[in-house]
Amino acid sequence: MKRVHPIPPLVSPAGDRLDLMQTFVRIVEAGSLSGAAAQLNTTQPTVSRRLQALERSLGLRLLQRSTRAMRLTEDGKRCFERAKSLLENWDAFEAELRGVSDEPKGSLRVLAPHAFGQDQFVRPLAAFLQRHPQVDVEWLLRDDVHDLIAEGIDCALQVGEVQDPSVVAIKLLDVRRIVVAAPEVLQGKPAPRNVDGLAALPWLALRTYYRNEVSLKHASSGEVRQFGIRPRLSTDSLYVTRNAALEGLGACIVSAWMVADDLAAGRLLHLAPQWQAPSLPLYIIYPYARFYPARLREFVEIMREAAPLLLQDAATADLSRR
Repeated sequence: MKRVHPIPPLVSPAGDRLDLMQTFVRIVEAGSLSGAAAQLNTTQPTVSRRLQALERSLGLRLLQRSTRAMRLTEDGKRCFERAKSLLENWDAFEAELRGVSDEPKGSLRVLAPHAFGQDQFVRPLAAFLQRHPQVDVEWLLRDDVHDLIAEGIDCALQVGEVQDPSVVAIKLLDVRRIVVAAPEVLQGKPAPRNVDGLAALPWLALRTYYRNEVSLKHASSGEVRQFGIRPRLSTDSLYVTRNAALEGLGACIVSAWMVADDLAAGRLLHLAPQWQAPSLPLYIIYPYARFYPARLREFVEIMREAAPLLLQDAATADLSRR
């Protein structure tokens, strides 16, 4: 009697092959097993077992590892490119089958600047989560943006021009920056209306954007003036800058939206209102890909809709006080 050999199962003990390839891709992009484990919300031994299961199923060695380094083999390089393409095509295939009824679900890792991430963008974030109950968000706060793919970040809010050619960058708005100080800084003198009056004041420095020199532009004439400062306090935190200004330590340049309530209550004064620091662009960025899941598309759209409205009230209130 002829012996029939069973067909090997498409599912390995560590999970199906798509899951194994997804883990492998995440290992390569994260640069380590521990980094991939953190992004996948699992343990390093689990990630290691998945990698071994994939290597066994393919009969190939994909990674060479030591205690200090990890690098792709030649087979691993080919597998990585094909796995990425296969996973993207599979996602696109699922989306095409679901069509317009594709309901956002799954997890998003979003990077946001500290100030915007703690304040202005929490409201549209909440609206997004309420609208899409099958999505959860990891909301990470950091002012600098590095390698989105290596860190497993789906998208980021970035203040300042985007230099990375590997990302899609959508401009949300320009952030107005103005000069403010507490009334006691003036010591009973009238608020300065020009640059010369500003140069004589004690100053605070927001090191991310200015340290020892201030550059301001006249709103009507376009004239640009610079002057040096010796800051009494330097910091990389917008919140610390604003709070130090409220304590009367000196004048500073801050985002107009952040001090709108302080200006309205008289805790801070808008100095030389015709002179402003260059506005800073705010972008939402995400890596280029052939396919974007519904959760990312919907998140980007709600941020595009919400961003101009978030700062509109602050700008209107500031203009009304001029």
